[in-house]
Amino acid sequence: MSLVVVKVGGAVAEASATLILDLVAKSHKVCVVHGAGPQISLEMERAGIPVEFVEGRRVTSPSALELVRDSLRHVNAELCEAIGERALPLFGDEIGLEAERVPALGLVGNALPSRPPTVVEALEAGKIPVVAPLAEGPLNVNADEAAAALAIGIDADELLFLTDVDGLLVDGRVVDSIGVDDASELLAGGTLDGGIIPKLGAAVTAARGGVSATIGRTAVAR
Repeated sequence: MSLVVVKVGGAVAEASATLILDLVAKSHKVCVVHGAGPQISLEMERAGIPVEFVEGRRVTSPSALELVRDSLRHVNAELCEAIGERALPLFGDEIGLEAERVPALGLVGNALPSRPPTVVEALEAGKIPVVAPLAEGPLNVNADEAAAALAIGIDADELLFLTDVDGLLVDGRVVDSIGVDDASELLAGGTLDGGIIPKLGAAVTAARGGVSATIGRTAVAR
């Protein structure tokens, strides 16, 4: 029985329940990490708080962090309801998800490999942990990075990024696979922008940590 971590974007969270349950039906253990990007941006705009990203990560002030938590709570509840009774709602800062603070971004952290006992116990009990990406502090952690750190920490076999894009675009087409060295060069080259940056970076981190990673149709190979 393999262990799969599924990272779900806020824009596709509820629609992902079918795939998650299909993985479980195929005898995989599944842990879910979700984002809430569109919801957070909308709430920040409504509150008059500037929406600013640096290399795909959200600059987070104390007032913004409260909106981040509220948005994550809403997405978490909807996703758990869609998955059903096996879903276990969890917040990373409450279960020991670790991160190193990045002061330049405010209350933001770089996710560190973590093995929260609550997640491990839930998986052993046949539950589906659904984790919101806040870390101890509390700190806002990019959901892609949190998924990779958690996948490494719990010794997952695979990390799947479910997203509203088909995969990694290179020269206008989706590539089926890319090696970690080529992916790292692409990231360093500055030609990528937006949300693919943290996704590809997280996939590289996972692959180098021994976890196979896939973004849409693109496999990131060690």
